[in-house]
Amino acid sequence: MSNIPETGRTPRVQIRLIIIQVLVFSLLLTLGGRLWYLQIRNGDEYTAEAAGNGVQQVVQPAVRGSILDARGVPLADNETRLVVSASRTELMKMKDDGKGVLARLAGVLGMKPKEVADKVRLCDNETPQPCWNGSPYQPIPVTDEATTKQALQIRERAEDFPGITAEPTAVRRYTAPGKARTSQVLGYLSPVTDEEIEKAKDGPSPYLRSDMVGRSGLERTYDKELRGKAGVTRYEVDNLGRVMGEAENDPTVPGSNVVTSIDARVQAVAEYELHQAMKTVRKETDKITGRPYEADSGAVVVMESKTGRVISMASQPDYDPNAWVGGISGKEYARLTGKNSNYPLLNRAIQGQAPAGSVFKVVSASAAVRAGHPFDNRYNCSSSYSMGGRSFANFESKGHGPITLGDALKFSCNTVFYRLGHEEWQRDGGIKPKKGAHDWFYRTAHDFGFGGETGIDLPNEVKGRIPDRQWKQNFWKANKDSWCKQGKKGGTYVEQIAYESCLEGNQLKAFDSINFAIGQGDVLITPIQLATAYAAISNGGTLYKPTVGKAVISPDGKRIEEIEPKADGRLPVDAETISDLDKGLRSVVEPGGTAAWRFGGWPQDKIPMRAKTGTAQVYGKQTTSWFATYTDDYTIVMTISQGGTGSGASGPAVRNIYDALYGVSDDGDINPKKALLPKPQKDLPKISRDGSIDAPQIRPYVPEKPKDPAADQQIAIGRSGD
Repeated sequence: MSNIPETGRTPRVQIRLIIIQVLVFSLLLTLGGRLWYLQIRNGDEYTAEAAGNGVQQVVQPAVRGSILDARGVPLADNETRLVVSASRTELMKMKDDGKGVLARLAGVLGMKPKEVADKVRLCDNETPQPCWNGSPYQPIPVTDEATTKQALQIRERAEDFPGITAEPTAVRRYTAPGKARTSQVLGYLSPVTDEEIEKAKDGPSPYLRSDMVGRSGLERTYDKELRGKAGVTRYEVDNLGRVMGEAENDPTVPGSNVVTSIDARVQAVAEYELHQAMKTVRKETDKITGRPYEADSGAVVVMESKTGRVISMASQPDYDPNAWVGGISGKEYARLTGKNSNYPLLNRAIQGQAPAGSVFKVVSASAAVRAGHPFDNRYNCSSSYSMGGRSFANFESKGHGPITLGDALKFSCNTVFYRLGHEEWQRDGGIKPKKGAHDWFYRTAHDFGFGGETGIDLPNEVKGRIPDRQWKQNFWKANKDSWCKQGKKGGTYVEQIAYESCLEGNQLKAFDSINFAIGQGDVLITPIQLATAYAAISNGGTLYKPTVGKAVISPDGKRIEEIEPKADGRLPVDAETISDLDKGLRSVVEPGGTAAWRFGGWPQDKIPMRAKTGTAQVYGKQTTSWFATYTDDYTIVMTISQGGTGSGASGPAVRNIYDALYGVSDDGDINPKKALLPKPQKDLPKISRDGSIDAPQIRPYVPEKPKDPAADQQIAIGRSGD
């Protein structure tokens, strides 16, 4: 026990308690005073500073999904490049705002200091391009073409380049397997705009400022699936931009892969053959004008006849989609869009329009049957047809006497269809149509799918034009005032035409219907429309919506969303008429037919071929070449603007594509080992869990030399026919 008395301990304890109380009171008083100072005395100042604090986000772009051909060959994927980026947050901490660092960086990259500074500056209403329109807290790319040596210099001298990184990054790549660019089908990417961000902000798939979006082709159609979801890390920052802490983050989700029905091997053949056909025809002379054919543009479509799936689609002139990667230069943009470019960005398979010429006669033959003219009746194929003091000549003014509609297709007899078109116009009441006029020729054209979109899964498809009575009326209303101002009775040719159009431009005249019956006049069609219609004849009458996309597959290959073919109606004729059309088109490649000379030696007994040639007249230009063909498996349509005749200009190229598809040699033998695609591809490529694809290698297409090289040079001359 303690010997200290209780009374001796109490005063000491009391003194200690008093001291502690004084200290606590002093601390509370100090804290209260500080709170008063912060909240009352300087409250407004700190409120303003706090308002400057916030949350900023750094975006990690998602790896965009690949676009694959039907066998898994990448048409568009991503490659790793060394990307040099600058952090504005770090640069702005320096006394000179990082100007010295950027100047040293320019020296390493072989760029001018102003070029680098311009890329790093922020965009606003007064700042011209180039500038950065993304988040200032995002690393800003300076170049995506850094060499390994440059990247090592930056990394090894990190003290000279604070805020600068050189890291491998995934960048879009258009692979051109086998030299097949597939440019207009694939499309290209460019940065998202402020307007797009604002428009999509409340939608299911909002954009981030770092997003690259599809601008045309499959990149645009399937942009949502390909884009994936960017990763976002959010940081708390003060009003000076200093990072105070990490708030939260969303993980990156890679984009899905789009498998197409395109076969890269066939695409390579189609692109090569179209280019060569145009190159060859430019060496020939237009007999009417006496000058070489310009062959300024063209397109080819290879389609599965039974599904509408597109195996190949090529358009000339084309371009390299890689030009858009990392931002297109002003010089390159002008080259692709200027007046002298001939607009390679256009996909002429779905956006090129021209009069149809004789390939349209399958529509006219069907219309005649619907109007009550039997297919096997005899119709006079005279050398010319007269109407109202005007004479309309047959091709090369040849006559074949009384023939069936099948033979009219075989010989491409204009006068048979002139007469039928004129007779139906008269039966409908002529320029004063009867109530409920049938207009069989125009109605049948619409029912074949012309004058409207096919619905293909590519953007900006055009409708073409069927100049029926309603179109004439609408066109007249839109142009009447201009015609009436320009027109002058008895004036120049142009003035006289304007004068007549002002008075009666809304009337469907006999001349219009006669021309329409052979696909001329104001009619305009596209290659994809023609391929869809001929594929329908091949498959027994079903019109399909053409498709390029075949499936959407998740990055790990687990989720597969197949894109099934969709029927879009049927041809407006019965099975018997479709069979009659098929027989007539088959005779076109047999002796006496206009395409027979292009299919000499073809194994017709094993792979039945059908075809129709077309040579369309275009006001102020040379004729447009059309060639429409099909087998039981495939439909191929080719057109060359200002290229001469159908079988003459386009025939050799189409034949070569078929030879490659089926492995047919010049003497008609079929070699399965050389056949690229004897039957349509049904299976989808397999994607591993790690995203890898075991895709076959594609070699550039090397055509075999024909036995008679001179034969393929006989372009658009007397022998070529319609």
